[in-house]
Amino acid sequence: MTDPAATPTSRVPLSVLDLALVPEGRTGAQAVRDAVDLAVDLDRLGYRRVWYAEHHLSPGVGSASPAVLAAAVAARTERIRVGSGAVLLSTTSPLVAAEQFGTVAALHPGRVDLGLGRAFTPPQGGRATRPAPAAAAAGGPRVVDGLYVPPAPPTAGDSVLRERALAQAAVVGASRTPASFRAEVELVLGLRAGTYTDDGGRRYVSPPVQDAAFDLWVLASSGGESARVAGELGLPLAANYHVSPSNTLETVAAYRAAFRPGVLAEPYVVVSADVLVADTTERARELAAPFADWVLSIRRGTDGAIAYPRPADATPWAERPEAERAVVADRVDTRVVGDPTTVVDRLETLARVTGADELLVTTATHDPADRQRSFALLAQAWGATEGEAPRVPALATSH
Repeated sequence: MTDPAATPTSRVPLSVLDLALVPEGRTGAQAVRDAVDLAVDLDRLGYRRVWYAEHHLSPGVGSASPAVLAAAVAARTERIRVGSGAVLLSTTSPLVAAEQFGTVAALHPGRVDLGLGRAFTPPQGGRATRPAPAAAAAGGPRVVDGLYVPPAPPTAGDSVLRERALAQAAVVGASRTPASFRAEVELVLGLRAGTYTDDGGRRYVSPPVQDAAFDLWVLASSGGESARVAGELGLPLAANYHVSPSNTLETVAAYRAAFRPGVLAEPYVVVSADVLVADTTERARELAAPFADWVLSIRRGTDGAIAYPRPADATPWAERPEAERAVVADRVDTRVVGDPTTVVDRLETLARVTGADELLVTTATHDPADRQRSFALLAQAWGATEGEAPRVPALATSH
């Protein structure tokens, strides 16, 4: 680790989003165990928090139960915050999510984050839809003060995603019809404050949720409803540069424009990024080779994310058809890959241009040891230090 006295004071804290990736040739059970072991390292390395995504029926992703992973990790660590990035309100009700994370927070108070988000889901009527890209992101690529902002990927293949979502809905059990996003977030806030009543005036109490010591977050991939609701309720926001880099600046701008003091006195923004660090840029690029195949499986595959390929099995970029390149270029081009100095420079640019208060990094490699090495190199180069991790800004009200 670097000398704490040498830590640059201008750098924002680093956190981690973990998908519990299943490498080709390994099992989901091993991926879950690897995720818990990684979190122990992250705690030691000084990362502020580790969040777990919610993905179902994807051969390459073992993170299906964020609350269970968060509980397991909290029991094995001492300082790092644990949470969800995010619980999907298309499959899990806000009440169940709040009760799950309220239970974890009862055992580990002050170390738990409940992140809520929405997902690509089929609504009533049988057609799946996704938020339209922000208008400003619809054109060509931009460079904003040194930050590359790609165009949105083509959507011609969305029929594959629609068919997959519709087919999986019955297996996942995604039969609930969510209320408006604001209503679902306010339900959690009301239950925690002990003030929630339904439309008929009936009051409800959930003992695990009332006064629960978790922080509530909203995750957003566009400047639409989620970002606006987070701002209007004064909640912290996680903006999704690693999945939707074409929309990130609009997402953050919409949140800040809508912000009113509520749970927080001032805006707080975390920005996510795909990152891969190795001792040399050449080695990092070698380890990064399977990423395009993996992203393509998410966006065009019939089964979702494949088990993460070995570098030797990756399709070389130069040999990939142009149509495939177009589908994955936004994520490949904005992935931060290189030696520690290169990666730190690019992450500093991302934080500066987005105005991020914190960065949430996610790393995909076939070998778990390479992933752990990446996080260790980044922590050392960034200047993460061991010790107590501060929380987001102080409460403005008792909301």
